[in-house]
Amino acid sequence: QVQLVESGGGLVQAGGSLRLSCAASGRTFSSYGMGWFRQAPGKERELVSGISWSGGATYYADSVKGRFTISRDNRQKTVYLQMNSLKPEDTAVYYCAAGWYIVAGTRDPGRYDYWGQGTQATVSS
Repeated sequence: QVQLVESGGGLVQAGGSLRLSCAASGRTFSSYGMGWFRQAPGKERELVSGISWSGGATYYADSVKGRFTISRDNRQKTVYLQMNSLKPEDTAVYYCAAGWYIVAGTRDPGRYDYWGQGTQATVSS
């Protein structure tokens, strides 16, 4: 069993930065690939970034490539999403998700085993 708790969302102006954190409980965190998804009102949940269980492989959606950076600390059981050069279109609820040895970049939400409650990120123009 893994429980995920996101934090770090907030309101920021366009061009600013936010750092999201996802803290996990459970002894097997290092066996899970992780993903950051986002969902804007009226839109489907989409994968923004993913990282493999070891941290050796990462994935970024084209819309965030070069602006967002995903990382993980398995000793701290935490995964991070550094978001720079934010745009109004990045406004969404951001969710972290865990999948047992899931490949980084797996876009189907149904393939993930555990989800956090989400954190709101709002970018004003």
